[in-house]
Amino acid sequence: MSKNYDPKMHSAEHLLNQAMVSKFKCNRCFSAHINKKKSKCDYNFERPLTENELKELQKTVNHQIQKDLPVTIEMVPKTDAQKLFALERVPEINGLDELRIVRMGKYDACPCIGPHVSSTKEIGQFKITTSGFKDGVLRIRFKLI
Repeated sequence: MSKNYDPKMHSAEHLLNQAMVSKFKCNRCFSAHINKKKSKCDYNFERPLTENELKELQKTVNHQIQKDLPVTIEMVPKTDAQKLFALERVPEINGLDELRIVRMGKYDACPCIGPHVSSTKEIGQFKITTSGFKDGVLRIRFKLI
């Protein structure tokens, strides 16, 4: 794996992505920078989020963390994964017949090669620090406390 992601922060990114998909019917982020101290996700979006929407989004992620969801990994045939998931962000690996799917309870599932916690409660508390919107891109910055 080329990026040195922090498992807690990377797992929080998954929860944020699912919260965005569930609440706003958008796609998962198209770009993410995941660091141990602070991280950001960029979404194709039509407007900035209101303060209340940001608070609700943060509350949703923290609720999933507190549910202590098991984080599991499953290998799925590539042909099946293509039917279930958007694979444009999955690196092309020649000869790969299976994809690694990371599941967070029944809340989220997506292809991923990164490290994760074994349970969402290990993540800690999720905090949205700032957000911004420009030219159809919504950026959400967050940290763990």
